[in-house]
Amino acid sequence: MARIAVFGANGTIGSRIAAEALSRGHEVTAAVRNPAKISTDHENLTVSEGDVLDAASVVAAAKGQDVLVSAVGGGDGPGAIATIKPAAEALVDGLRSLGADAPRLIAVGGAGSLRTPDGKQVWDAEGLPEFLLQIMHAHGDALDYYRTVSDVQWTNITPPVRIEPGDRTGTYRTAVDDLLTDNAGESRISTEDFAVAVVDEIERPQHAGHRFTVAY
Repeated sequence: MARIAVFGANGTIGSRIAAEALSRGHEVTAAVRNPAKISTDHENLTVSEGDVLDAASVVAAAKGQDVLVSAVGGGDGPGAIATIKPAAEALVDGLRSLGADAPRLIAVGGAGSLRTPDGKQVWDAEGLPEFLLQIMHAHGDALDYYRTVSDVQWTNITPPVRIEPGDRTGTYRTAVDDLLTDNAGESRISTEDFAVAVVDEIERPQHAGHRFTVAY
């Protein structure tokens, strides 16, 4: 059993990660800005107030944990651009201050920087709206920042192009920097199976200090 703190546990992805971890018997602390928004009806779930943009709040959430998960993206608007890289910096600053007692960090990334079969990246596709490009590049900036960090144990897990609620099949494929697509040419996964991949990485670490991606 692991002790896991989750920033963004009330979001679409974070809530599935928390639920998957709880279903496997782990202890989960949901660190959210408004604790009243999360039900506490599970015996292994604790809810606390937390701000992923504040290093001191990161320290408070991380103390005594085995793993700290960040599933905070700031939404689809300007808030995302203002949140993604600053959150990465606050997470690292907070964990860095804990030294040897710091838990592992698993941060949810974005698909924009994944390499496509033509050797380009997802964000090079024509016709993408400007707001989406900005969010993609914000995730890319956060990943570039993580790659400069050697004194905090981090992993960045990148979803495919399409991730949305669906079935939990328990199956997925992994890659490092290459976009994964299924037989129909779609890059997709359900949030439920993405959560499976996150908790699998928690239980059986394979990608310390690296980014990896999962999809069907």
